[in-house]
Amino acid sequence: MNRTNMAARMGVFILALAMGACSATRTQQSAGEVVDDSTLTAKVKTALISDPVTKANQINVETYRGVVQLGGFVDSSEQKARATSVAQGVTGVKEVRNDLRVSDADQSTMGQKLDDTLITTQVKAKLIADPTTEAYKINVETKGGVVQLSGFVDSSTAKQRAGDVARSVDGVSNVDNDLEIRQQ
Repeated sequence: MNRTNMAARMGVFILALAMGACSATRTQQSAGEVVDDSTLTAKVKTALISDPVTKANQINVETYRGVVQLGGFVDSSEQKARATSVAQGVTGVKEVRNDLRVSDADQSTMGQKLDDTLITTQVKAKLIADPTTEAYKINVETKGGVVQLSGFVDSSTAKQRAGDVARSVDGVSNVDNDLEIRQQ
């Protein structure tokens, strides 16, 4: 085989490897998809901040392949419904999964808020320490001892394990496991 032919074959081989490294799988996104989803997340957050009804600081936004998940605790059903409407109005959003929980903020005492913060911190620490959970993909919010898990994980095993880890923390009264399993 001459050098030109061999160099051409090597070039094709290297190109195929590079394209394979950039392509998506069922649970892994390509670099372009990650950028697109990050851009959508930022646009949805910006829209929520600009909206006079929603309280964006109470809402977690995650995006996977154009599907937006809203998580956290809001003060009213009006805020929950409005958050869906605002997110759906962002160009490029394919679907909105609204996992927001309505919880009256005025009923929480300072002690309860501190307890909830401590629970959230402990759940996050346990998720990070657990080798099977995908802690960096999981949002944790706590209100009145109720822990909400939201975000996108790769498998039902990861979802189940995250719920089990959250339940193991002292002070947790209930776990709303709203983790979504990444789908194509």
